[in-house]
Amino acid sequence: MHRFLTIILFMAIYLPGVWAQGNRDFMRETGKINVVVGVILLIFIGIVWFLLRIERKLTKLEHQLKEEKQ
Repeated sequence: MHRFLTIILFMAIYLPGVWAQGNRDFMRETGKINVVVGVILLIFIGIVWFLLRIERKLTKLEHQLKEEKQ
């Protein structure tokens, strides 16, 4: 899980800069690059939050099944 979060953090920091290099002048002139980076970051944070929530629920269910079998 730690590796996954590290990869997500790296992508959130590094990739928007790489993607924006082609349109650097237009995006920076209009000031919309910050909006794009913000939206991408929110999407990744939402995905990570969703995955962590599902993992916790699955862990609870696994523990309940183990207790019921015993």
